[in-house]
Amino acid sequence: MLDVPGILERLADFCERPRYSFMVLNLIAQLSAKTGSAGPFVRAGETRIPVRDWLSDALTPVAQRDPRRLAIAEKVRRALEDDNALPEDSAAAGALIDDLVRERIRISGRTNVSRAVSELVRAGLVQRRYQGYRVDHHNRGAQRQVMYAITEEARRALRSGV
Repeated sequence: MLDVPGILERLADFCERPRYSFMVLNLIAQLSAKTGSAGPFVRAGETRIPVRDWLSDALTPVAQRDPRRLAIAEKVRRALEDDNALPEDSAAAGALIDDLVRERIRISGRTNVSRAVSELVRAGLVQRRYQGYRVDHHNRGAQRQVMYAITEEARRALRSGV
């Protein structure tokens, strides 16, 4: 029977970043607690966003102090200055830079989440499928959105906490 130490051991075997993957696994488990699967959309305030965006946004605070975030902000500022698109008002400029940095971090975060989920799938802890335009489908594309389901074995282990 799988337990949390067993999950951690499995993650260490299958994942490049086991701690990050464990955070993703826990978030998917929380999202899928009621229905058994997470996605394709998650309610964030008054809006619904794709599950990968929600996971990326949820993990963003982990990277707040990352020096790469500061480097991204500086790159964005320079690009806006080069294009003469930086507002003269410092508050407006700061808000624009923050929005663009947040957008870039979300894109990067989505990639990181996808990579972590691929490792979780290989570890046998998560199942990924796509739902969309005409029928549920296991392959990407054609207006399909990803859905994640945690395996029952992993769900029991995380629920027991042992």
